[in-house]
Amino acid sequence: MTQDVWSQRADAYKESVTHASGDDLDLLVAWCEPGDGVTALDVATGGGHVARRLREAGATVVTVDPAPGMGADTTASAEELPFADESFDVVACRIAAHHFHDVVTAVKEMARVAKDRVVICDNVFVSENGEEADRLRDPSHVRNYSAPEWHSFFELAGLRVTDEEHFARDTDFEQWLARTGCEGEDAARVRELLGDRVVDGRLSLPTVVLRAVK
Repeated sequence: MTQDVWSQRADAYKESVTHASGDDLDLLVAWCEPGDGVTALDVATGGGHVARRLREAGATVVTVDPAPGMGADTTASAEELPFADESFDVVACRIAAHHFHDVVTAVKEMARVAKDRVVICDNVFVSENGEEADRLRDPSHVRNYSAPEWHSFFELAGLRVTDEEHFARDTDFEQWLARTGCEGEDAARVRELLGDRVVDGRLSLPTVVLRAVK
């Protein structure tokens, strides 16, 4: 059922300005060190924006996503990547891990199929009210994590964090609600829960980008 929902949302995420651009995307791509001869795996590719940028920089990219409608090269979850050990120079994942049902297993899988490095970007935990708002807006949301939690996930996967940067991604609040079809009483409750995080119709989404190596 979850995959069906995400397949229905495919066009919205492919067209999302928030997902198609941003300083966090620029940094994630740079930390992947793309170029001729570099192989990359884009996990939970969604609208394919990471893969597009990596290919533009010369990398050979394979995409994977659990939702068939996203049109990835391979349909699979992050917790069960159907690739051999060390199949890719780098594994990337952007703004998706908060949907993973078992984030530690997913990070271990990404570490397993990477030869050298894993680069992850995701929203960070702000408050329990924020988590409730995210789940109400999108029932497929599992949890946002703090930067220290991410460090622990990488450590459990046998990776060492070498770089970390934080951003505040600015997004149109109404478009953010519309991407998941959140409206009516649910949308009103989300507004109430997020409180002063929404200013002049814009929502700030605290985000972390981390690079870890074997």
